[in-house]
Amino acid sequence: MTFDIAVPRASGEPLHIPLPMGQQLFLLGANGTGKSSLVYSINRMHRGHATHVSAHRQNWFQSESSALSRETKNQIEIHSQTSDLQPQARWRDDYSSQRPSIAMYDLIDAENQRSREISAAFEKGDIAAAQSISRELSPIAQINLLLRIAAFPIRLELRTGDDVRAVRTNGIEYGVSELSDGERNALLVAANVLRAKPGALIIIDEPERHLHRSIISPLLTQLFTLRQDCAFIVSTHEVMLPIDNPNSQTVLVRSCLFSGATAVSWEADLIPAGNDIDEAVRRDILGARRVVLFVEGTEGSLDRPLYASLFPNLSVISKSSCREVEQSVIGMRASTSLHWLHAFGIIDSDGRDNDDVQRLLQSGIHALPVFSVEALYYHPSIQSRIAERFAAIGGGNAAEQLANAAERVLEAAAEHADRLSARVAEKSVREMMLRRIPTLKEIVSSVNVIITLNTADAVANERGRIDALIAARDIAGLIARYPLRETPALDGISRALGFTGRPMYEAAVIKLLFDSPEARSEVRAQLGPLAAALDAV
Repeated sequence: MTFDIAVPRASGEPLHIPLPMGQQLFLLGANGTGKSSLVYSINRMHRGHATHVSAHRQNWFQSESSALSRETKNQIEIHSQTSDLQPQARWRDDYSSQRPSIAMYDLIDAENQRSREISAAFEKGDIAAAQSISRELSPIAQINLLLRIAAFPIRLELRTGDDVRAVRTNGIEYGVSELSDGERNALLVAANVLRAKPGALIIIDEPERHLHRSIISPLLTQLFTLRQDCAFIVSTHEVMLPIDNPNSQTVLVRSCLFSGATAVSWEADLIPAGNDIDEAVRRDILGARRVVLFVEGTEGSLDRPLYASLFPNLSVISKSSCREVEQSVIGMRASTSLHWLHAFGIIDSDGRDNDDVQRLLQSGIHALPVFSVEALYYHPSIQSRIAERFAAIGGGNAAEQLANAAERVLEAAAEHADRLSARVAEKSVREMMLRRIPTLKEIVSSVNVIITLNTADAVANERGRIDALIAARDIAGLIARYPLRETPALDGISRALGFTGRPMYEAAVIKLLFDSPEARSEVRAQLGPLAAALDAV
């Protein structure tokens, strides 16, 4: 049996996802994107076959056993199933207090039913049948196996009558009503999945709400294995759950459209099952918007907040090096399963020549026309906007502050001219060396390849260039071409403009970019063709 999971889409044709028995589909999205509405829609569409496990709502037990009669239990199930199909089920559960008792009733009933079947077989003298039944794990034994796999230090035991007790590894015993939130949640998720009828579509809603990923991930994986006779849909915020199950399909739920109070369509994309998408790439795209910009640095470096403020409608993902940015963009663009995704990269210039810049551009990777991202923060026009903004608030002479800042740059550049020119020359020499590495054809031809680089001339030429910029008092040129972050220049600018240091000034720049469309346009204009390429998507 295969379920047809249909997701109405605002962009056109519905997204139809075949989900056969033994397979899983993750619905992944942030809060407010419409996952709960989609779960409700799917549950209603497959009523009669769907089992909804709401892992994030009330999950406490009223007592250590189930005090329900079979008749009462059956009535509650009928009424709750009807309630689950009503529109308010998206945000309200009228039977939340009874559901744990029903799960416990079914667990105890299945355990007792197994015992009765074994006893009946023995009474008939059918020892083989009794042994066959006893070799299969009982429901509580299955629960205990799952709890052990999920690293919970407890096991359940059914005592006389319907009394279920929890026993810790140190021997301490207590009732199931005293279980922790995580223990109760794990127990109820497992019990509801195990009690589902064969051929069911099991929908698990936000299982990570009470459980850490290190617990819920192995628990779900084992449940998937135990219930190969069912299909699973898991609605979650946890990006790593689909990664931990690479053979599952994932729907990225981005937003939904309402007609009145009812969600009628979703903005969603499908990542098919299979291992054709590298795990690192999968991790980057899960939860990301359709346009992704890879930048250099860590989450705490300057790149990410700057580009996030310039391009608020896309996802900015940090990579530790320019090589990783290049690999990520090329990897995404090469994955045919991600045809809906637009990946770009931006890296520091680092003295690259035009040929290398054009090579990267063909792969969607843009090199800054300046040495590093600091040149965007400390460009004279941004300094001017910051100085004028804070002079208007706290007084002071913006022109004097900017003149002092320029002197700090010129002093630092003159004092460190030898090292700065050598650093820029180093980058260009390294790039030239990499491009001249012999090819396989050249190596097997047995012809000696001799690489000659005149590093002295490269440094001398660069020293002449920096001297000319200093003489011309070209602050913009110095900041754009040289790694002034390795000198006192940037801290000098910050202090000259009235800040205690770089972090305060750089935070003020980000605030300026959020507040001022003109400032954003000014910085975007310095990015070369990147801004136009992103706007065209």
